[in-house]
Amino acid sequence: MPTAQSGFFEWVLFFVKTYGSLFLQGAGTTLLIALTGTIVGFIIGLGVGYVRAMPCERENGLGRYYLLKVVRTLLGVYIEIFRSTPMIVQAMVIFYGMAAVFHINLPHLLAGFVIVSINTGAYLAEIVRGGIQSVDPGQQEAALAIGMTYGQSMLNVVLPQAIRNILPALGNEFVINIKDTSVLNVISVTELFFVSKSAAGTFFKYFEVFFITSCIYFVMTFTITRLLRWLEKKMDGPDNYVIHGSQSVPDVELIGRGGEHID
Repeated sequence: MPTAQSGFFEWVLFFVKTYGSLFLQGAGTTLLIALTGTIVGFIIGLGVGYVRAMPCERENGLGRYYLLKVVRTLLGVYIEIFRSTPMIVQAMVIFYGMAAVFHINLPHLLAGFVIVSINTGAYLAEIVRGGIQSVDPGQQEAALAIGMTYGQSMLNVVLPQAIRNILPALGNEFVINIKDTSVLNVISVTELFFVSKSAAGTFFKYFEVFFITSCIYFVMTFTITRLLRWLEKKMDGPDNYVIHGSQSVPDVELIGRGGEHID
């Protein structure tokens, strides 16, 4: 063990050797909560954004009109509440509120999943709604014109394009969740920040420990960012591709990145 006169890097090496496995376990928990919360939050956001993007017209029936109005109002309240309060406050209210009001003692890890998922869903709901509205309305009109129902046109035409449009925002939300899971230490979720705080408090070496922690967070977020950019490029498809013609129209090769069309 280093002494009081030991230097910065001696203490860093000591913490890596002594608490390395705990740091990795904490990082694994952080990634698990962030990934699960983002996926479940995306599902919540997709459903909420879909409902909020639905046309609300009296011509479709008064019962359906008023029901949709009530549902959209309740969903709007959910979005405003969770976007207007910090996640750390939401964690305290949900975890301790469930125990005090409903006498339900959630496991710490499960509570972390629930909190991150609901919080992420509120943000992604508006992102999904914006993605749906960014798709050219003419495409849905064309789908309806060939006999598709509203649901079929959304599922097969609009949503695939909307999801592609919001993919950068979705990836950004995942990266944010990796960092924001640190607030869950207030309900004793043993993620990376909780482990780091415990190690630093044992030896009163906060700078050395959180230097290691910051490096781990950087590696995680940097790696995830690069993977998401690679995925975006894959979804974009190749720069050069061929549009096959017919008997009267020849094939056309399209050259990406500002190139010319070649017949």
